[in-house]
Amino acid sequence: MKLELFTAALAATTLLAAVSAGAHGPTRQKISEKIEINAPPEKVWAVVSNFQDGGWIPVVAKTEGTGGNAQGATRTLTLKNGATVDEEVAKLEPEKMTLMYRINKVDVAVLPVTNYSSWLVVTPADDGKKSEVEWRGAFYRGYPNNDPPPELNDEAAIKAVTGLYKAGLESLKKQIEGGS
Repeated sequence: MKLELFTAALAATTLLAAVSAGAHGPTRQKISEKIEINAPPEKVWAVVSNFQDGGWIPVVAKTEGTGGNAQGATRTLTLKNGATVDEEVAKLEPEKMTLMYRINKVDVAVLPVTNYSSWLVVTPADDGKKSEVEWRGAFYRGYPNNDPPPELNDEAAIKAVTGLYKAGLESLKKQIEGGS
């Protein structure tokens, strides 16, 4: 009797482990991009922290929002292709020159991510004469279940966000340093 119960328990545990392993969903992805800008941190922060102006992001055609730059402020970015992205300030720490925001609504065909949050951090470099801007994000791929299509898998999400961050930071640098 004891051996039969042990065997049944072992079989149930093995089955549960096999089902759990096969049911594993997507993994949260994290990326970070940095750039050095030849301007004091206060000047850079003034642009980065202005949540109501996403004009330094190359794909953005128009920004409309409410709430200014405070926690809870919202904005809708209208992209040059006509798509929209709804975002919200989750945390603003001017003393640390840190802005954290999240995407509340985006079509995964436009940006293949879900549950996206992002941080923009400005830090002094070169004795305060220059700045380093870090744009980092955490997100899941655009397809939440197993076996995603290629355009909504982890690689597509990482590629899209990395491309956005690199292009955005280069544009920010150009705008602030006077090359735009």
